[in-house]
Amino acid sequence: MPGPLPRVARDLRKRVLDIAAATLLLILFAPLLLLAGIAIRLESPGPALFRQTRGGLAGAPFQILKLRTMRCREDGPEVMQAQRGDDRITRVGRLLRATSIDELPQLLNVLRGDMSLVGPRPHATAHDAYYGARIPEYYARYQARPGLTGLAQVKGLRGGTETVDAMRQRIEADLDYIQTWSLRRDFRIVLMTIPSLLVTDNAY
Repeated sequence: MPGPLPRVARDLRKRVLDIAAATLLLILFAPLLLLAGIAIRLESPGPALFRQTRGGLAGAPFQILKLRTMRCREDGPEVMQAQRGDDRITRVGRLLRATSIDELPQLLNVLRGDMSLVGPRPHATAHDAYYGARIPEYYARYQARPGLTGLAQVKGLRGGTETVDAMRQRIEADLDYIQTWSLRRDFRIVLMTIPSLLVTDNAY
């Protein structure tokens, strides 16, 4: 990204809180991650962890970590988003995706500095290329580290984006977050994430 990055990408307090929270959460959820990993391996062949290239801060690519929820591992120039009733998703995977447990390994991405607890959700590089060509302001979301959760997600803008307009709504929320960032807003988003996970019907 040309020019100086905004405060959301430079504030040391945000990074310190990310490291502290990610460390505590990894310790807390370690038994759950272990059980989920065993269940994944028992149900279908392949690794328990899924890795995929995503765009990070200033557009730098990184390997995102998730619990594997599908029978196939997609990466590269063409990636199909998960759809409702997608037969690629395993039975264990449906439970993990519905509860967002599959996202917990991204706490390791937070520790490595690839991600933050709060920020724009990272997309596969194939989707970045597709939507970046259709939404002029799309790449401005690279001005912040991608997050485990974000303003778009607590507004209900999570799950598949079947149209360009649906993605545009998500991008508008991402840019609103970047432009108006504060630690207080991060705390609010974290608190709002828990009930949004429980009542949403568009995570699949």
